[in-house]
Amino acid sequence: MNANHQIATLAGGCFWCLEAVFDELNGVVSVESGYAGGHVDNPSYKAICTGTTGHAEVVQVTFDGSVLSYRDLLTVFFTIHDPTTLNRQGADEGTQYRSAIFYHDEAQRADAEAVIRELTEARLWPNPIVTEVAKFEKFYVAEDYHQEYFANNPYQPYCMAVVAPKVVKFRKHFLDKLKKQAV
Repeated sequence: MNANHQIATLAGGCFWCLEAVFDELNGVVSVESGYAGGHVDNPSYKAICTGTTGHAEVVQVTFDGSVLSYRDLLTVFFTIHDPTTLNRQGADEGTQYRSAIFYHDEAQRADAEAVIRELTEARLWPNPIVTEVAKFEKFYVAEDYHQEYFANNPYQPYCMAVVAPKVVKFRKHFLDKLKKQAV
């Protein structure tokens, strides 16, 4: 791994939504969908969906810290999901859909807590932020069909109704942070 590369592990509801957005963010090297924060080794998607494993759907984002700061990554994260709904994002409900930041070191923990404090003081939402900030323990890669799901299934009804609007919102708010497209 490049010396400037860092890893962030984030849960904001459906991992398909997060992956689709972070794939387009300048400075992001790679995004993998998976599971973190639970107590079962090698969980399957089917097990995660029961809500009994303790895992959240997450993305593990590898990013170039010389291009994109962790705080900037968190700013995008808080823009593309609702951090005020406990164990829920839209119609997706259960602990697997919770808002969480799994920090990899003390600097990430401090940044996460600072960003949450700043957003709370700004009162952008009518309800309090409930995003969990927890020490990263283990990441399990989701099944292959979950990887690049939106890119591979843009016309799937869930993608059209839920993922696509989040990607559009991201593009609108962060036009200057998009990866440059090849011509």
